[in-house]
Amino acid sequence: QVQLVESGGGLVQAGGSLRLSCAASGYDSSFYVMGWFRQAPGKEREFVAAHTWSGTSTRYSESVKARFTISRDNVQKTIYLQMNSLKPEDTAVYYCARKRAPYGTMEIRDTEYDSWGQGTQVTVST
Repeated sequence: QVQLVESGGGLVQAGGSLRLSCAASGYDSSFYVMGWFRQAPGKEREFVAAHTWSGTSTRYSESVKARFTISRDNVQKTIYLQMNSLKPEDTAVYYCARKRAPYGTMEIRDTEYDSWGQGTQVTVST
């Protein structure tokens, strides 16, 4: 059974940093594109970042590019999201997700992902 468990969220002041982790189990995560999404109150879930299944290619939304870094450790089966220069508009519940099918490209549509963690709250204060 696929399981994704996020951790690392919290309250931070604007300009600060947080590192989110997502521990994967129940499947061989090294063959899947992994993504981070977020959902703020009253808003739709939006794409944040994705990491290819092979190599080091990544993809980011324009709103987080140059501030956030996604990485993965296939030995530890963990996906990370390093968030720097945080802004109040980054406040949201952050979810990691596994792409529906193995291999393939880094998709930004959440419908392309079929396994989700429970989410971790990130709150950025002014």
